[in-house]
Amino acid sequence: MAGTNGKQKTVRDMVLSLGLIVLAGLVMYLFIPHDDDGEPDLKRVDYRVELLTARRAAAYPVAAPEGLPRTWKPTSVRFDGQEQDAWHLGFRAPDGEYVAVKQSMDRRVLFIEDATQGADETKVTQEIDGRTWIRYTGGRYDALVLAEDDDAKGATTVVAGTGSFDQLTTMAKALKAS
Repeated sequence: MAGTNGKQKTVRDMVLSLGLIVLAGLVMYLFIPHDDDGEPDLKRVDYRVELLTARRAAAYPVAAPEGLPRTWKPTSVRFDGQEQDAWHLGFRAPDGEYVAVKQSMDRRVLFIEDATQGADETKVTQEIDGRTWIRYTGGRYDALVLAEDDDAKGATTVVAGTGSFDQLTTMAKALKAS
């Protein structure tokens, strides 16, 4: 009978240990902040320094939005002056969708393929502030591509993302180059 008592204590100790672990997990779940909506907490970036740098270094007028509401959250910025003067400025739109402005001196076809992540050119165009933009759909992103940009001195401008064409248009309307 002495062996039975030891086995009962071992089982009881394991059940108590499991109960304590579950209780500790519940306490952590309740008191450690967590995001229930699954949206990543993207930090707002200040892109002013990169924009000034890009505008000084690039061989074309670099475009950035002016006058967007604060609900448009800038989340990423890059300028690569070494490779084709590539400019990227990404935003989280008010509804959580992604919209980015991309410019480059790279070959137009290759740049559009990369910037839109595989979208195809459509026959749909739209006029935005007197300029013709071509819609691209499919792929990972939809996009607006500036059809002819004499002012860009050989650069291609793309507004692309997961946002709707209304959001892409809002971004394209806000773009100012200098």
